[in-house]
Amino acid sequence: MNKLIRKICLTVLVPTLLLFLNAEALALPADDPDELEAFVDGVIYSQMDEHNIVGATLSIVQDGEITLSKGYGYADKENKVPVDPAKTLFRPGSTSKLFTWTAVMQLVEQGFIDLDADINEYLDFEIPDELYGWDEAGSPGPITMAHLLTHTPGFEDKGEGLIVLTTEEMLTLEDYLKKNIPARVFPPGEVMAYSNYGTSLAGYIVELVTGIPFAEYVEKNIYEPLGMEQSTFRQPLPDELEPHTAGGYNFFNGTYHRGSFEYISSLPAGSMSSTAEDLARFMIAHLQKGRYEDTRILGLTQN
Repeated sequence: MNKLIRKICLTVLVPTLLLFLNAEALALPADDPDELEAFVDGVIYSQMDEHNIVGATLSIVQDGEITLSKGYGYADKENKVPVDPAKTLFRPGSTSKLFTWTAVMQLVEQGFIDLDADINEYLDFEIPDELYGWDEAGSPGPITMAHLLTHTPGFEDKGEGLIVLTTEEMLTLEDYLKKNIPARVFPPGEVMAYSNYGTSLAGYIVELVTGIPFAEYVEKNIYEPLGMEQSTFRQPLPDELEPHTAGGYNFFNGTYHRGSFEYISSLPAGSMSSTAEDLARFMIAHLQKGRYEDTRILGLTQN
């Protein structure tokens, strides 16, 4: 009987979905790489067939190494361009937030950000000190970076202007944040409510503290140290990466329809494009407390 693989993680990407899974509890064959690949192939192909998925990619890491990376189906169905796990870019959506939190924690470690300070101390505009619809008198208390990282700032959910389909509609991060301040509906720290706006505030604070655009900060301090050469937060995509983007397809009335590239004004919350192998490097770094091979992106005081 095959043993279960211990302490491994895998990431699966399709044009509209990314999954990070701890596979310790999955019955993955551990002794034979060919058997592992055959097992994964069976799972992925059956799901692609059942859900009419055009292309997908997968990476599995274990003990600081990529155990398996593979592409399935097509990045471009019309031209039959296959998915390449090292080159084909997918949109991992809110997994982008992990890079925002990593950037924040780098600056916390360096003493540039205090997790418990009022975020208004870092911003060039003010988050109002009031709660919508509450009768209680007095201040609700400051929102801190720790509240942003734990999705407990107390903001209402607001999707207006978050996703647009043309560059003309897209706002800069600064304009998006200043024009779309959500109401504060819970005292900070009391209720967990998923917040794209809160994540974007954190990314904007990275910009203000460092003096460089968020996308550029991530490139210099996360992508480059980890060798993530096929990843970006930039929109539109850089010329050298755009040809490698997987198309997003919907299956409707028996036909596949290719969608257009979506622009995320709240870019630290979800605008990243990346590959399975690049994300595997990031995953390994976090599984190893900030270290990937001889490089550290967190825990710089550790050996």
